[in-house]
Amino acid sequence: MTEMSPAALRGAVDLSSLRNRPAAPAPGAQPQAGAPVADLVVDATDESFGQILELSRTVPVVVDLWAEWCGPCKQLSPIIEKVTRELGGKVLLAKVDVDANPQLAQGFRAQSIPMVVALIAGQPVPMFTGAVPEQQVREVFAQLLQLAAQNGVTGSLDVGAPSEQPDAPEEPPMPPLHAEAFAAIETGDYAAAIVAYEKALAENPRDEDAIAGLGQVRLLERVQKLDLQDARAAAAAGPLDIAAQFDVADLDLAGGHVEDAFGRLLDLFAQLPSDERTPVRERLVELFGLIGVTDPRVVTARNRLTSLLF
Repeated sequence: MTEMSPAALRGAVDLSSLRNRPAAPAPGAQPQAGAPVADLVVDATDESFGQILELSRTVPVVVDLWAEWCGPCKQLSPIIEKVTRELGGKVLLAKVDVDANPQLAQGFRAQSIPMVVALIAGQPVPMFTGAVPEQQVREVFAQLLQLAAQNGVTGSLDVGAPSEQPDAPEEPPMPPLHAEAFAAIETGDYAAAIVAYEKALAENPRDEDAIAGLGQVRLLERVQKLDLQDARAAAAAGPLDIAAQFDVADLDLAGGHVEDAFGRLLDLFAQLPSDERTPVRERLVELFGLIGVTDPRVVTARNRLTSLLF
């Protein structure tokens, strides 16, 4: 991403139904924009989103649309939260569970998640769709602050004293191999992250977080060296070229176009001779685990794969 502009989302996001409604205070946010907040990361709901819009007149608000079943969300959300907290009040992060808040999901037209959009003075600005590495997140946040400054949004939020807030339940510690993988991802050492997740799966083959994490980091490792135009040209020139089709499917998935990626690989699977199908089936199974086996898009794609197999 090289340029951010509110005009880029014009027509793609409709927040008019949420803009002027009376809003209950968002958890962790106070009624007046610019007032102290209990935390720089808040849960936004259909009912409280009007308050979030008001706060975006003081600081840029980053909206993270996620769901519990979304594997890539579990990779991206902690990175966004980390970068938000490091900025010390220059940005507010509003997390939206799309399953629990259908009006917001519809307003942002969230066709795939994770989807991250910023608000500057109530105006939506695109950030990214799909999981991305930490360095790219930092670069986009830096651009966001520059754009906010250009539009006169240069305030800062004060975090209230922890003693004034109810004690939050402590999160269970991350399993050691998962922590090792996350540390490797943060430094861009995807090979080491893959090894850590593979060890975790050797210990527990049913570890869904490790399955999703392994698929995600393998995807990141593959796409970091790809050029979108070259990949699409190669795929168009070789419709049965497995490697070329894999590259475009990876880029589609990394960009949040899940159905396009699955459709491409399923079409390829259907056209290949039976003795050449195994790599495509294995890649599909890997991507199913990355997205999450309960995701409706995975269920649909898995059903089609089953019909092609039998």
